[in-house]
Amino acid sequence: MKGASDGGILVPHSENRFPGYDMESKELDAETLRKYIFGGHVAEYMETLADDDEERYKSQFQGYIDDEIEADGLEELYQDIHKQIREDPFKKVEGAAEKKDKEEYKKESLKYKGRKLTKEEKIERVKAKIAELRE
Repeated sequence: MKGASDGGILVPHSENRFPGYDMESKELDAETLRKYIFGGHVAEYMETLADDDEERYKSQFQGYIDDEIEADGLEELYQDIHKQIREDPFKKVEGAAEKKDKEEYKKESLKYKGRKLTKEEKIERVKAKIAELRE
């Protein structure tokens, strides 16, 4: 949400919707919020699944396993990512093709769009079907 807000998008929000907000004392626990931002809750879930149900852990976190990311290194990973975003917030796409203009998109969409028949074509089609039925 912070990235969207920094990007200029108005995101209505309130502290009482954040994780770590205590309804009784009406205060926000910054440490709990920080834990959620840096994936602490995901790391805890990874650890409990790894201990309890190895098969489900492998299916749930296959991407992390393939990238050799463990629950202990998750917070560091998020810190590095946040640091990189703050350094350069614009997405870099390597090897991206040139942008298409409106005419190219229009030409591409016409490939798949069916063309309506003219009145003469409709009349010919009806005549052909009538002739086919008479045979």
